[in-house]
Amino acid sequence: AFLDLILSPATPSNTARAGGIVLPIINSVAVALGSEPEHTAKRVGHYLMMNVYMVTKTTSYMFFTAMAGNILALKMIEDICHIKLSWGGWALAGILPGLIMLLLTPLITYKLYPPELKKVDNKAIAKEGLESLGPMTLREKMLSCLFVMALAGWVFSTSLGVNESTVAICVMALMLILKIVTWDDVIKNKGGWNTLIWYGGIIGLSSLLSKVGFFLWLAELLKNNISFGSHSTLAFVVIVALSILVRYFFASGSAYIVAMVPVFAMLANVSGAPVMLTALALLFSNSYGGMVTHYGGAAGPVIFGVGYNDIKSWWIVGGILALLTFILHITVGVWWWELLMYWKVI
Repeated sequence: AFLDLILSPATPSNTARAGGIVLPIINSVAVALGSEPEHTAKRVGHYLMMNVYMVTKTTSYMFFTAMAGNILALKMIEDICHIKLSWGGWALAGILPGLIMLLLTPLITYKLYPPELKKVDNKAIAKEGLESLGPMTLREKMLSCLFVMALAGWVFSTSLGVNESTVAICVMALMLILKIVTWDDVIKNKGGWNTLIWYGGIIGLSSLLSKVGFFLWLAELLKNNISFGSHSTLAFVVIVALSILVRYFFASGSAYIVAMVPVFAMLANVSGAPVMLTALALLFSNSYGGMVTHYGGAAGPVIFGVGYNDIKSWWIVGGILALLTFILHITVGVWWWELLMYWKVI
């Protein structure tokens, strides 16, 4: 869980993080402990793989830069709800409920589907792993420094008057200058280019729709057909609950964002629900809502495809964790966000 947490602020693709970094490590651990997909999956692999996915759906909402979809969702919600949220504000809002869920997720998964292997010699495994890695290279040390610099730049972007995108571009330029990565590495990163082109286009479309008054028209339509009266809290709970339930019908997080986030954001505007609280809840449910199925995010099919898990257990664990996260967010989360709003940090 904490491996994913450490990587998440600087890994905008949760598919790359969970499927390309964490999964190979955890899969190697499972195999080393005598657990393989077919006959010995329940030994420990079933439990570990389930956690890889559920954890990344939590870390993905804790930081603005932990998932590419966050960029698109925030842009849409900012245009519709007329709010502003900095990188640091997002992190502060997500850190408390996120850390609680990171602690609860392995425990709940263990309670529901305990692994057959109960004890592991962690020290011996860690020692063997460190010996095989060897000492840190100069490039790895420079990358670590740039990682810290990027985080500092994002956290204090508002105070410094620097845009988060500027920080990312500067760090990327330094990585190229210091030859931590090469231009060939950049060119070959198809996922990054896809994100830049497609998400950039959708964000541009969102801005255009806002300028031509589409969202105002949609708001008026919803206002005339949906009413919660004076029950603002009920409106808040219903909107967030719906944002999770509809995820059963979406095999892509991006498709959900494009199709449903504007609708739910507009509902928040016209229903009397507390706009800032609903906006935060929607931004976060965009990620953890994907827990409910094994196809709720691009990382799901990658992890599920390894072969340790079955659909039934995945859906049961995912459904329970999504429900628990929802309850946590509308209780502890709301209390925390209101406190941050009172302190004027979001």
